[in-house]
Amino acid sequence: MAKDHVFTCQACGAIWPKWAGKCEACGEWNTLVEETAARSVVPGALAAPTGGKKSKALAFVDLAGEADPPPRLASGISEFDRVCGGGLVPASAILIGGDPGVGKSTLLLQAAASIARGGANVAYVTGEEAEAQVQERARRLKAADANVNLAAETDLRKILEGLKTLKPDVMIIDSIQTLWADGVEAAPGTVAQVRACAHELVRFAKKSGCVVILVGHVTKDGQIAGPRVVEHLVDAVIYFEGERGMPFRILRAVKNRFGPTDEIGVFEMIDQGLVETPNPSALFLGGAGERPSGAAVFAGVEGSRPVLVEIQALAAPTAYGTPRRAVVGWDSARLAMILAVLETRCGLSFSGRDVYLSVAGGLRITEPAADLAVAAALISALVDQALPSQCVVFGEVALSGEVRPAGRTDLRLKEAAKLGFERAFAPPQKKNGAGGVEITQIKHIADLAAALGAVD
Repeated sequence: MAKDHVFTCQACGAIWPKWAGKCEACGEWNTLVEETAARSVVPGALAAPTGGKKSKALAFVDLAGEADPPPRLASGISEFDRVCGGGLVPASAILIGGDPGVGKSTLLLQAAASIARGGANVAYVTGEEAEAQVQERARRLKAADANVNLAAETDLRKILEGLKTLKPDVMIIDSIQTLWADGVEAAPGTVAQVRACAHELVRFAKKSGCVVILVGHVTKDGQIAGPRVVEHLVDAVIYFEGERGMPFRILRAVKNRFGPTDEIGVFEMIDQGLVETPNPSALFLGGAGERPSGAAVFAGVEGSRPVLVEIQALAAPTAYGTPRRAVVGWDSARLAMILAVLETRCGLSFSGRDVYLSVAGGLRITEPAADLAVAAALISALVDQALPSQCVVFGEVALSGEVRPAGRTDLRLKEAAKLGFERAFAPPQKKNGAGGVEITQIKHIADLAAALGAVD
């Protein structure tokens, strides 16, 4: 069969018969790469059915039907099982991404050893390291005694043949960008190779009942490299996050067909590997005692667990005409909104000051309920006055300055009380003193500024 040239989008995987500067499927620019295919595929065209054999009619079921929940295979690492939704589901595919050196291989090697100790058949295939390197890491992690089947290979055909013989319960591929299929005329790591290898591995998982865990590289923007079609193929997409120089690591699910997508797992990196952190609030808050001006403790919720974290702000006189705004661990656009609300609704001026905002511990916060805590930290930094001791803050701030209620208030206050906090700045509640914490109700952001002495 004559081979044609097609152009594949590296962002979404769409195939086009000719090159263009912009992919019309996803809107990205300069992402079309030339590939060789058995025949060109025209977008929107349906392939003609092959053969004369009739297929069975499609069977439909009612929505009211009852189905048993999928079985779970515990990994032995509770934080990892929490993010997966309670454990690994047989015949599922999981994609794990993260920055280089964050600890993806360490986490998966520890999980493989723990699963193998539980009696499951585990295969670990590495395409980035030699077998001796993985064995050395296993000795350092005290995981060498586990019966894990290790191999170093990048040829997809050899990997699948070996897996059909081994019949593992769990298979780990590190990483998907290093594999190559001999039926695809492209270099390893390209869109065509990543898509083809991922499709075959997911197909193997569905047919054999094996759990397939794929490691994916990330781009400079923090997204998993390769076509987005890979993320659609797998059942769960998990990111492993961590700031350089910080020992804390966050495992966060962004897609999960068998569990919630807002759960996080918290680990601490030490010399012997990753250690679970069942109480992340105590970890992110650091030492107890009086906090300086510009520091506010936010009572947040990540998934089903409450997390208390310190938000730090600094408002320093600017040395240039345009004040600087620097943010770590929060959305910079949301910081600009809070500053605008404080200036418009409270009469506070940040125009002549550089503003720096940081979430302590390397955690990234996306919850809108952090608005009030950020505002409290900014006001405290501006007036150089510390917040009341043993106080937590949470609530969403509207553009009008109104403070809106946050969900799961009881859970936040219970966690605060457990860690010794006695007071909270929060939106209006039905009952005061819930969870043993005295609540100062903040209806408008001006009430917060008045409570902190910023306005009369």
